[in-house]
Order: sequence, then C-alpha cells, then structure tokens
Amino acid sequence: MTNLRRLDLNLLVTLDALLSEHNVTRAAQRLNFSQPSISVHLAKLRDVFADPLLLPGPRGMRPTARADELREPLRQALAALERAVSPAAAFDPAQADRTWRVAASDYSESTVLLPALIGLRAAAPGTRLAVVEASPSRIAKQAEQGDIDLAFHTSHDAPSGLRRRTLFAERYVLVGRAGHPRLKRRPTLAQFCKLDHVIVSPDGGGFHGVTDDALAPLGLRRRVVLSVPHFLFVRSVLATTDLVAMLPARLVRDTPALRVVEPPVEVPGYEMAMLWHERVHRDPAHQWLREHIAGSV
Repeated sequence: MTNLRRLDLNLLVTLDALLSEHNVTRAAQRLNFSQPSISVHLAKLRDVFADPLLLPGPRGMRPTARADELREPLRQALAALERAVSPAAAFDPAQADRTWRVAASDYSESTVLLPALIGLRAAAPGTRLAVVEASPSRIAKQAEQGDIDLAFHTSHDAPSGLRRRTLFAERYVLVGRAGHPRLKRRPTLAQFCKLDHVIVSPDGGGFHGVTDDALAPLGLRRRVVLSVPHFLFVRSVLATTDLVAMLPARLVRDTPALRVVEPPVEVPGYEMAMLWHERVHRDPAHQWLREHIAGSV
C-alpha cells in the first residue's frame, strides 16, 4: 500500500511506454512528453519500486527481472482503467441481454407495460422483464438499492427523492356490463347513488374513495357493496353482474363486455408517472428503456 500511495497514473503510463519501447526518446514521442520529463518519471519509478527497472544496453534499454514481472499486470491494469473511464458505450437493444426489474400495480401493468411489451420484445429480444408488486412505502429504497429499475405511481403521492416523468393524465368513468339496464344513458346523481358500486381499495377492505369525496360536499352518498384490492378482478365482476364501478378510463377502453358512460359527478383524475433513481439516470440502457416505455403509452 505504501508504494501505491506514492504512485500517480502518469508514472504508470510512462512505465508501460518504457517497457514497450525500451527507449526514453521513443517513449517520450509516444506520450508526447519531453525526454527530460520521461527521465524524471523513470527516476521516480526506480525509487518507488526500489529497482532500476531499465538498464542501458547495446540496443536501447533492457528491462530488469522486476520490470518483466510488472509488464503484463501493468498492461492489464491500464487497459481496465481505460475501459472504466471511457465514455459509456451506446446501448444496442438488439444485442442486450440484461434483466429489467420494474415495480407496478395491476393497473400500470395493463396501461403502461402491456402497450410497451410487444415493442420491447421486438427491439430487445435478448432482455428479460421482471414485474414486482408495487409497494409505495418501499419504492424509494428498492430503487436506491438497485432492486428495481423503474416504478410506476401516481404523481401526487409519489415517493420524494426519485426522478420522475409523467406518462399520461387519467380520468374516471362509470362502468358496468354491456346491456346494463341502468346505464343505457348517463344516470342522474340520484340514480348514480342508488346503484350498487364496487371500489378498488389497494390497502384492502376500504369502502371510501375519491368518488365519495366528490359526493360529500353535495350531501350525497353512494352504495358501495364490494371492496377489492385489484382492478383486474373488478372488470370480471362488472362483466358478470349488475354492479358498477368508477374506474380509470384507460383500464376499460376497447372492452366490448363493458359499458362506459360519463359519471354525473366530477371526480378529479390523476397523472401516472414513471419513477427512477438518480444513480441510473444517465445510463444509456436505462435511458433507452424509459424512452421506449414513454413512447408506447
């Protein structure tokens, strides 16, 4: 460790050139240094290694046994250092073989990942995608530790400290089965409140949501008879019963089994965001993945 602390990179680069050229003048030309500078470097190297390293000979300089020992390890170390400090290589998705890990709810699986999946498989066939359950309280730590590459969450309550990009704005619509007798036209507020509603409660078991917040100032309450933790189950429930639900519009577009109408009460929507940690912000592969997903939704 004592020798390493006394070295600087220029000395090692000079030693590599001298071991290749066996000549101070040619080493100086190769490195674009003056000959006296190379001689000074060689003197410092001899002091650090406690060895002459290069000795005068009839045809230039001859390496000592210690110098011969250093030649290959030094060349490998400098090559590794060169790779480490070189600009990041451009990402080629067609040749990539990495595994992506993203945190997503069933809603963002359907509205964000599914539209991106076909293009992802076509552009980067050697990559793999692992989708893990999104837990808002853990997203920041997972991203910081490298357990996930991306997460998808609503913008207004996304974890702080992460970079974000808004993907789209979402709104709520009233949904029931195709042919639902009470959804042939937009219901009145009174009719709306008398319908049997399903609610998605991500934390489980809740019967109050943003729709109820919108009804409260009007002095109204709706009938919520079923609470479930996932959006996808709601679609099956609606298609096979006379229950209705206030759902994000993107979740039910192009679904023939369901009837979609505008609700009689204005319910605030939200923005869906893509989140990632600063440590991967400039990584070319990560940049490509973010652009691909943003361009697919």
